[in-house]
Amino acid sequence: MGHYIANLRDIQFCLFELLGRENVMGSAPYDEIDRDTAMGMLDEIKRLCENDLAASFVDGDRLGTDFNKTTGDVKLPESFKKSYKAFIDGEWWRLDAPVELGGMKIPQSLRWAIAEMVLGSNPGIHLYSSGYAFAQVAYVLGTVEQKKIAQHMVEKHWGATMQLTEPDAGSDVGAGRSKAVQQGDGTWHITGTKRFITSGDADIYDNIVHFVLARREGGGPGTKGLSLFLIPKFMFNLETGELGKRNGVYVTNVEKKMGLNISSTCEFNFGEHEPAVGYLLGEVHEGIAQMFKIIEFARMMVGTKAIATLSAGYQLALSYAKTRIQGGDIKVRNDKASPRVTIINHPDVRRSLMVQKSYSEGMRALVLFTASIQDEIERAKVAGDSDRLEEMIARNDLMLPIVKGYGSEKSWTLLGTESLQIFGGSGFTQDWPIEQYVRDAKIDTLYEGTTAIQGLDFFFRKIVKDRGHALGLLGKEIQSFTESGGVHAQEKAALASAQTHLNAIIAVLVGHAMDSQENPEKIYTVGLNTSRALMASGDIITAWLLLRQADIAAEKLPTAGKESAFYTGKIAAAKFFIATYLPQIAADRVIIESSDGSIMNIPESSF
Repeated sequence: MGHYIANLRDIQFCLFELLGRENVMGSAPYDEIDRDTAMGMLDEIKRLCENDLAASFVDGDRLGTDFNKTTGDVKLPESFKKSYKAFIDGEWWRLDAPVELGGMKIPQSLRWAIAEMVLGSNPGIHLYSSGYAFAQVAYVLGTVEQKKIAQHMVEKHWGATMQLTEPDAGSDVGAGRSKAVQQGDGTWHITGTKRFITSGDADIYDNIVHFVLARREGGGPGTKGLSLFLIPKFMFNLETGELGKRNGVYVTNVEKKMGLNISSTCEFNFGEHEPAVGYLLGEVHEGIAQMFKIIEFARMMVGTKAIATLSAGYQLALSYAKTRIQGGDIKVRNDKASPRVTIINHPDVRRSLMVQKSYSEGMRALVLFTASIQDEIERAKVAGDSDRLEEMIARNDLMLPIVKGYGSEKSWTLLGTESLQIFGGSGFTQDWPIEQYVRDAKIDTLYEGTTAIQGLDFFFRKIVKDRGHALGLLGKEIQSFTESGGVHAQEKAALASAQTHLNAIIAVLVGHAMDSQENPEKIYTVGLNTSRALMASGDIITAWLLLRQADIAAEKLPTAGKESAFYTGKIAAAKFFIATYLPQIAADRVIIESSDGSIMNIPESSF
């Protein structure tokens, strides 16, 4: 066994008892799979993750990557390559590859449940295997020739990268300066520099196809002038895939980082010494729209990675708390001769464990709930139901910044303040993997759009631009649940009250946004509070999902038998979360309603 303990029982609970995913299996577009097959896949990936994949987790951190500045090549530790090979040999890549190229069509909810375990055990495996998901984008959006490129990517197991960021253009993607000039043969020559490119190079595959945003010659300013190009590390025969000469795209630096050291975070130079030849994707200049197909996948991955790491941290902390003997029971604190107890018997340790349990299980449900919406998108496409398709896309768009922003922020914070804390001083050492979890998870709040970017996106694009439609539909669903009564009527009333405060928060911010049309400085007040609104929304949805789980648990508990402890834990987690975290939304409302933007008038010299 490696460091990783999967919470398979809870994953199964979310998929089947909470979300009823067996109901979408066995029919288009998921004809090839049923519940038994899904359960078998989950069992097998759990075994692989806890053993073969987890085995190189520590090596990936301690050994990191080996960068050859002369050749621009990156080598990975042999132990990691062995783990990666086990994943590929197990044919798990088929879950992301186009069906036409040997892929397997499974519900996205099952896909992300599997991904949680991979990301929790060894996130580098998922990062480096992204070539298959990128091939899906090239296959769907590409020309006939580019579909052939996608075929080579899958059949020859090539890698891929997503390249947006430049030294002077991070979140402001539209400021990018990389330039593309069309050639007589229809290809393009790209020049420029890209930075912070995740898993940019590795010796686990023969070729890598870089998906690069660049401004075509004559293209206008901002994001609208950007196009998306496929730029291979090695040129190749389009028909056979046989590799040819080195292309003019080179890694010039690999960042020395705080964590996630197995991932080669690279700086690239295009066309400095020889042409960097690329292919315009789909022969259309719609780069940012095309790239968002990848960005959305990446944001889902980042949120899932963060939440998976929190779950892994909680599982370790729980195991430690059940075995670490320290101090006596507080109720007999004056009896110095009283027996020493395991630390799970101390009140604050129990509080900490329940914080971790409620958030990790609630946010797992958050990820899989979002993935279930993605299931419905695919089903609506097959059914030709355009109205439902539009609604499900809007709901998915609403949820993604919550999964990424809320999920990553809460996970990173709790890993450091709660999971590691359970271990005391031992948590600060490398004797336990928890310190690596903390370092590795910090990047999740930063890449694919920082938490502040997610907050802005959530408010301006997913609420204001959508006129609150998707948020309103979800709000009505939550409201209907809070009115359903039952054994948790008191908790549902508390959720309804918190939802009222969230609605007021959104209304205040929308009001400031409207006022800014007359008074531009009003927009500052919005910008000061969008992250707070994002976090409050995440807490509301998490509470709702936890309470739904508690209702199911209460119904099953009388006949649960050996599973009574599991269902009792579900009820306890929901009640704890409702009592401990929802009251804070009322305070958030007060803070936001009293916010006046005056902080923007403070002189820089006063900071």
